[in-house]
Amino acid sequence: MTQPPPPPPNQPPQQGGFGPPTPQPQQPPQPQQPPQPPQPQPGYGYPQAAPAPQPPQPPQPGYGYPGGQQNPYGQPTPAYGQQPAAPYGGQPQNPYTQPPQPGYGYPGQPPTVPMQPQPAQSGGGRNNTTLLIVVAAVVAIALIVAGGLWYAGSSGGDGKNHDTGSSSGGTGGKSGGGTGGTGGTGGGKEKVPANPAGSVLFEVPLPTADDTVSTVGSWLTDKVYAKTGVAEVVGYDPAKGTKLWTIKLPGPVCAASAHATSDGKTAITYQPKWSTKDSFAGCTQISAIDLDGGKKLWTKSVKSGDYPISYQNVTVAQRTVALGDSDGAAAFDIDSAKPLWLPKPGDDCYDAGYGGGDKLVAVRNCGNSDSPQLLIQTLDPKTGKVISEYKMDPGIEYASIVSTDPLVVAADVGDSAGDGSEVSDYFSIDSKTGKLLAHISAPGKTYGGKCDGITRVEYCKEIVAGNGKLYLPTEEHDGNGEAFSKTNEIVAFDLNTGKPTGQRAEAGEGYVMSPLRMDGGNLIAYKRPPYDKGGQVVSIDGGSFKSTELLENPATDSARKAEANILPEYGEILFGDGRLYMSQVFAKHKGMSSYGKEDLVLAYGTNG
Repeated sequence: MTQPPPPPPNQPPQQGGFGPPTPQPQQPPQPQQPPQPPQPQPGYGYPQAAPAPQPPQPPQPGYGYPGGQQNPYGQPTPAYGQQPAAPYGGQPQNPYTQPPQPGYGYPGQPPTVPMQPQPAQSGGGRNNTTLLIVVAAVVAIALIVAGGLWYAGSSGGDGKNHDTGSSSGGTGGKSGGGTGGTGGTGGGKEKVPANPAGSVLFEVPLPTADDTVSTVGSWLTDKVYAKTGVAEVVGYDPAKGTKLWTIKLPGPVCAASAHATSDGKTAITYQPKWSTKDSFAGCTQISAIDLDGGKKLWTKSVKSGDYPISYQNVTVAQRTVALGDSDGAAAFDIDSAKPLWLPKPGDDCYDAGYGGGDKLVAVRNCGNSDSPQLLIQTLDPKTGKVISEYKMDPGIEYASIVSTDPLVVAADVGDSAGDGSEVSDYFSIDSKTGKLLAHISAPGKTYGGKCDGITRVEYCKEIVAGNGKLYLPTEEHDGNGEAFSKTNEIVAFDLNTGKPTGQRAEAGEGYVMSPLRMDGGNLIAYKRPPYDKGGQVVSIDGGSFKSTELLENPATDSARKAEANILPEYGEILFGDGRLYMSQVFAKHKGMSSYGKEDLVLAYGTNG
């Protein structure tokens, strides 16, 4: 895929997905450069002064920057002579310059005839080192450099796992799950308050750093809200925000599992030391964390030959920590740290990454850079044995796991998304048999939601699967009110047939709605507010699609500006037990200007 030209001054970069870098000669694994963070901007439609003109710059690697801003952190160019990647996820539309998109709501009837199921192939042993695909290995390293470090944590309190999902929608929803059916209401644990008016429970200031530092990862259990800081993980009282514990790390966190066990254990990868602007230490350290107890349980690393593997994909499935990479996959028992499988030299295939939760699903690559062949395999988390397998059509380069139960996979078929979302189609799969149940076409110009199948297999935002349905937001479009007002809707597709269910929830004038997670048979969604109001959290009934307000954030000037700095497309949003937690995934580069107060964590709750 070609790279976009540099944007003109004060205009957003061209939207688009990642483009594979030019392959380089085979070398031993080299340190990787850290990602570039997005620069938060005020909420859409918020009156603001025009920024000072900036000279044109090429897009920086990593995720796109809202509002057409150039890389706000002033980072050096990518390592190894790679060209800058197109911004991930494109840009939020500027209401002052962007025309409305046509065709919101339902497009023409999407394809509902399932693509031909493929016969299962032998999965062999769990994967591992791709020694024969020299160019592909180099490209994979470069893609990680371009891909950025970003992962939204999961919310707790809805079922046996602390993995009820976040704005990433990574876990779907066990309650009312399975595939099929169009009804189903109730079963949710979130209580409707007598008065949804909320207030700020606590704030954690956004730390500053001399260089770009990842703060990816947040979790919510019954006892603690935990959040990654600068080379640390901190546990806070969920209501008061007082520090309960701190786990110091030798370097920044690179990736964090969206899931935790029933007793609050999760996993992260991080750098073994602090990096400099010219050297990236790699994400070679793997640790299990006890969130409720506030301690690091164990630390491991995995080698490919003489070099430790840098893992950008980590998940927890039942009691297994699973890590995927083109240099080899590995898995450990979360309690004992016992290796369950490790890289196997000479394997023609590799597990690019895994989706976790109640089930473990691998995206396994058995092709090469010219002819990719992806297998979606449901595995036994204890042994890695293949339970079922679905072969995706040849030529699909990357796939993202939206949910493992129900099993839903997203892909950009033929690079047709065209909006940087990396999603044009969804595949609903029977995890027991590997049979394709439905193929859902979701044009990027009509539907929202984003995935990053290139560097992170289990990273999808604003997409939720559960209750036999796939819930998608429509792209935002002009509202009916004042100038520049934006709005959107959430619609549902049946996971058995692929057809729209006809259910549609409107965000309301000036609001833009993002699916967060399932709550029993109901859908929890966050509503980004217009410039003069606070955001809202609503519960959408799984049958009637009626919205019930659970929380409304305060609309004071300072509160609105703080909330506007954490957009659902870029930050981490968790909701549980009537409380909303919004957090950033990067520390602030010293000397950068701010729009209002910037927080690492912003927590809200109702007054009643």
